[in-house]
Amino acid sequence: MMPRNNLFTKILILIVIMLVPIVGLYFYSNKTGTDVLRDELNKSNINQLIFFQDQVNTDIDLLAMWTNLLIQDPDISSFKNIFEYSEYMDLDKIELIKRIQTKIRIQESSSDWNSKVYIYSPKLQRVVSVNDVKTYDDTDLKQELEQGWQVKKTGGDPEWFLFSWFTVTPYSSFNTPEKANLVIEVQFDSVNITKMLDKFKSDGRRDPLYYKKETGVIYNRTADRTLAGQLIQKLEEQELQNIENRTVEIGAEKYLVNIVQSNRTGWYLIDYMPLSDIVLPIEKSNRLFYTSVACLLLMSSLAAYLLYAQVQVPIKKMVVAFQKLKNADYSVRLVPKGSSEFSFVFARFNSMVAQIQELFEKVYMEKIHVREAKLKQLQSQINPHFFYNCFSFVSSMAKLQNHQAVIAMSENLSKYYRYTTRQERDLVHLSEELDFVTSYLEIQKMRMNRLHYSIELPFQMRKLPIPPLMIQPLVENAVIHGIESHAESGRVAITGEWDDGEARLIVEDNGKGMNEDQLLSLQQKLEQPMDEQMGCGLWNVHQRMQLRFGEGAGITLTTSALGGVKAVLRWPRDAADAG
Repeated sequence: MMPRNNLFTKILILIVIMLVPIVGLYFYSNKTGTDVLRDELNKSNINQLIFFQDQVNTDIDLLAMWTNLLIQDPDISSFKNIFEYSEYMDLDKIELIKRIQTKIRIQESSSDWNSKVYIYSPKLQRVVSVNDVKTYDDTDLKQELEQGWQVKKTGGDPEWFLFSWFTVTPYSSFNTPEKANLVIEVQFDSVNITKMLDKFKSDGRRDPLYYKKETGVIYNRTADRTLAGQLIQKLEEQELQNIENRTVEIGAEKYLVNIVQSNRTGWYLIDYMPLSDIVLPIEKSNRLFYTSVACLLLMSSLAAYLLYAQVQVPIKKMVVAFQKLKNADYSVRLVPKGSSEFSFVFARFNSMVAQIQELFEKVYMEKIHVREAKLKQLQSQINPHFFYNCFSFVSSMAKLQNHQAVIAMSENLSKYYRYTTRQERDLVHLSEELDFVTSYLEIQKMRMNRLHYSIELPFQMRKLPIPPLMIQPLVENAVIHGIESHAESGRVAITGEWDDGEARLIVEDNGKGMNEDQLLSLQQKLEQPMDEQMGCGLWNVHQRMQLRFGEGAGITLTTSALGGVKAVLRWPRDAADAG
């Protein structure tokens, strides 16, 4: 009876099973990468905004310091004590004002910002600037006289702002302006900030702007004011923090917004960029990946169908024919089609069936004997199950694009089979055997992550001669029978000992172990001729050691302190030294 699921269905299911984890892993890694990219971009943007904000604050603080510096100047300090009731001033006062104007000019030229300094003398009822001396309205001045930076809107298109900073003497006269005897004002307009925003934008920013609620907005010269206005409306829906990141949706577009507040002026520095600019390369990569997966699925389905039509169908015919042959129907014949390999197989099958009745007993028995002899020979050299598992691991890692694992497995597998297939010497150094065993353990460790091993050997023992392929069967026995079938174990320990009498190499594991009766039974079988129930690996090692070093050599099996089986490979010290 043929299986219900054919090869085509199985291959498709296998392809889907392999692709689903890959797509899921890609989706997860892509989401993680996008989140990390967004976080890092936010951090970078915030750091740049903080740096720019510090630059602006430094320039503003520098301007604010002017008033404190100027108020200490002797000429300016003496200016507050001048009384003049006449419209005209004498020569000494004019000379004093000229010196003050020179100092103001020097102070203004010391900054890259376009700024102005005004010195008010309430007693003289005049204000001194860099190019003029004139009277002023004392009432207006007293209304403006407040601590900190004051901001006034000015006309024009585009609209701009005037920033002012006042210092008075005595300092307490901020609360009683009528007692002030000297007022110094520093002014700058928002054009200076606009220029810095332009420079900041030229460094790769989008459209940075300054914003203060109920005051206004300072744009760079090329800003999209409509979009900026919509963005500010969205931001005003929630209270702005000193430093924060937001994602704002305007229409069908989402924007990544970074905000930093100035602790000097209270204005918010805002920069934004479309989120699509960030994720566009990732979206392109996603589309390419999903397109590739779809093409791969399509091509795999086509390959699976061709495999089904070219392989599964002929095999199904052969299976039916063999079923008939099994039931002694020697009239069965297969009709070859085309010139494929199966046509040749069908022809040979027909020829075989024609002669099978005549040669059945002789050929069948001879093949059985040859097969058994070959199987026993190969079992002493190579484990087909181990060989299959290794290449299955390589195939899986290649599909997962884990190149390092493929390389590591290939290198260890190469060392393993180079040693087993090219060993022509009767004796090798113990260190070479241990290197070979290490390759084997590394291969098994790749298959079982829980496997851990240790090799501790006195340095003098590494040069001892020993027949090749003696230790690996002991280690393989510990891994396969002790650890692989016992999920809670995973340790193999290889140690060496020697004294005046003999050399000993010990292989232990923490696997499921054997009881005393089982160990005794296995030890007895090592001394007897090998039967079908006795594994050839341990028996082969035990017999070869005795043939080489005498009856005192061989394998001794006991219970290990680790919990599993302890296999001791022993041979006479004199024989080892002589070798």
